[in-house]
Amino acid sequence: MPETSTPFLLAGDRHTLEHGTALTPRFDAHGLVTAIAVDAATGEVLMVAHMNAEALAKTITSREGWFYSRSRKALWRKGETSGNTMSVREIRVDCDQDAVLLKVEVAGDGAACHTGHRSCFYRSVPTGNDARNVVLAFDQALAQSDKSAAGD
Repeated sequence: MPETSTPFLLAGDRHTLEHGTALTPRFDAHGLVTAIAVDAATGEVLMVAHMNAEALAKTITSREGWFYSRSRKALWRKGETSGNTMSVREIRVDCDQDAVLLKVEVAGDGAACHTGHRSCFYRSVPTGNDARNVVLAFDQALAQSDKSAAGD
């Protein structure tokens, strides 16, 4: 179970939450907020994960990406085993403080996804008339860079 105590202030009324200057994250029933990591230079979305209060506090103080694994029920530092650590350049919070945006630089080989891709969003879903047979399509640029990296 995620940590229940928090170093953050409790959210006040809606106006204070949306327009105030205090960081008052709105953790869900499981004690988590959504965390979106984007490339600090390009804005490319790299991954979506979750943070409990401890992960958010560690990310703020260390400037490294810390997250909470719902499946393992444990805190983890991005890149701890792969070497693809996330150096946090900026943190933003959304209007109602239930999601955070991390602007990051990824070390190592630059892969943010555990599959080895630069981004976790390496497949696209067809829409409109193309959606008759929904088959995920790999991003061609990413597929090419993955082939190059593999030596093909």
